[in-house]
Amino acid sequence: MEQKSVELFDRAKKVLPGGVNSPVRAYRAVGITPRFITRADGAYIWDADGQKYIDYVCSWGPMILGHNNPIIREAVEKAIMDGLSYGAPTEREVDIAELMIQMVPNIEMVRMVNSGTEAVMSALRLARGVTGRDKIIKFEGCYHGHSDSMLVKAGSSAMAGGCPNSAGVPVGTAKDTLTAQYNDLVSVQQLFDENPNQVACVIVEAVAANMGVVGPQPGFLEGLRTICDKEGALLIFDEVITGFRLAKGGAQEYFGVRADITTFGKIIGGGMPVGAYCGSRELMEHIAPCGSVYQAGTLAGNPVAMAAGLAQLNYLNTHPEVYTDITDKATRMAADMRKAAEEAGAGVQINQVGSLVAPFFTSDSVESFSGANRSDLKKYAAYFGKMLERGIYLAPAQFEAMFISHAHSEEDLARTLIAVKEVFTELYQ
Repeated sequence: MEQKSVELFDRAKKVLPGGVNSPVRAYRAVGITPRFITRADGAYIWDADGQKYIDYVCSWGPMILGHNNPIIREAVEKAIMDGLSYGAPTEREVDIAELMIQMVPNIEMVRMVNSGTEAVMSALRLARGVTGRDKIIKFEGCYHGHSDSMLVKAGSSAMAGGCPNSAGVPVGTAKDTLTAQYNDLVSVQQLFDENPNQVACVIVEAVAANMGVVGPQPGFLEGLRTICDKEGALLIFDEVITGFRLAKGGAQEYFGVRADITTFGKIIGGGMPVGAYCGSRELMEHIAPCGSVYQAGTLAGNPVAMAAGLAQLNYLNTHPEVYTDITDKATRMAADMRKAAEEAGAGVQINQVGSLVAPFFTSDSVESFSGANRSDLKKYAAYFGKMLERGIYLAPAQFEAMFISHAHSEEDLARTLIAVKEVFTELYQ
């Protein structure tokens, strides 16, 4: 049935490392041939063999309004008539920055970049430049892109591929990255105590969505804020996944905790290659050309990407019911999946925060990387394959999120739940 995808993968492996341009796409964690996608619309994607799937990857999160949304598509079509790239200032990048500042608490200035990885890399440089300190604290299992200092006990596809650390990362870089345990404030304070006046920042996924979906325990984010204030370090929220998805104001609004620097990814480009890092005017004016922290990019603020992002953010800003809808759908989906697991006698935990959902194939609760790491990866691989056969497209790795969009219909959810019940029963009975 996947003959065309098999042929394309054979061709791809001859010219692309592993046959892909991003590791998780190779499907190695689930042991089958990746599906090559030809088009997407609403809640659905189609592969090269013409198979249609209900899509819960949503381009890894940014398709909050669904694929090929007409409002965003029309904005892009209009923008490309004026050219694809200028390498110069445009009104659109000012418009979208003003809108982001209006929507997100505690940001006064924005610097556009081209990806979430670049946003995080630049935010870390800013934190080091402002504080004059070299060390950073991250959390085991959290993924912040593939810059050198972040590929230390990373999550996401770095875990799925069995290689949580990367070759090519200099020892000198890695030694300045300290790793704490998510939802464990004691481990954070201990690192500060062991490295007095050396830590520039703490960077965290407010919801750890690259080890599945693991939400912050009550008091965790507040505790990070308190520790950073006490120790003179900056707090960075990586909102590449949660930004504009949990709420209009992202995790800062959702949890009511202030970050010093916030990073965003493709979600602000309606799925196009975009990123940004944001903060107070005082912090951001340390960036060139105002200050001594250098960062640049020819394609930053690309006019077509800005048009797509502006269309999506404007819609989200004026239609708050989107957040009610996607959160309600995810809450019901998670509850129904828990019930299905119970009925099948399945040892499966279902985590959910906002519109993010993740099943963990373990009987234990999952509140940290160690809990996520107890999941039965072979069971997840079998689950993935059986769901794919039923037309449900999920992330091809245990340590990823399931994204609910505004385009998913009640029929889509019902069909998905039927598949979940069947697969849980097949796997556990």
